[in-house]
Amino acid sequence: MLRNFLNPGVIEAGCDEAGRGCLAGPVYAAAVILPENFTNELLNDSKQLTEAQRYALREIIEREAVAWAVGVVTAAEIDEINILRASILAMQRAVEQLKVTPEHLLIDGNRFTPYKKIPYTTVVKGDATFMSIAAASILAKTYRDDYMLKISEEYPAYDWHRNKGYPTPKHRAAIRQHGATPHHRMTFNLTGENPQLALQFGE
Repeated sequence: MLRNFLNPGVIEAGCDEAGRGCLAGPVYAAAVILPENFTNELLNDSKQLTEAQRYALREIIEREAVAWAVGVVTAAEIDEINILRASILAMQRAVEQLKVTPEHLLIDGNRFTPYKKIPYTTVVKGDATFMSIAAASILAKTYRDDYMLKISEEYPAYDWHRNKGYPTPKHRAAIRQHGATPHHRMTFNLTGENPQLALQFGE
């Protein structure tokens, strides 16, 4: 059972990202502030849900949340600042767009950079611990999937409508055959032939 809050009575925003391990496309993040009485038995880490469940929950989250927002960092920016900093920046951009200023941030993972002096707590596997982080994981995942489906129409050879930019054999084979696109992260191990890059990015 997911917990509602770490600090009851405090305006708490859960933050999570999607697309960190992909070879192509932006990294997306979301920030969500849920009402104190929010409950939903289906709400869970987005990776544990079906696609249909994620999109159904997105509608509920957007309708019932006190505030929510999505932040994006492009592939070019990822190449410039690295994926860890890009993931944190995407979460900060999401927080910046919230219509309600949070008093505390719950961050999925173990790394974050302070944002506007808002207190924060990092939580490993936070999307399986707190409702607000789980909600953020669903928004980040579905909005990123929407984007990857859109650009897949322009570059169908890379199978992005299925792999969403992740390093599948078909995706890497397409890179070897057709080369990289403007959406690829050029600092990543795109073809799988560089073990040092694979180690660096955890592929």
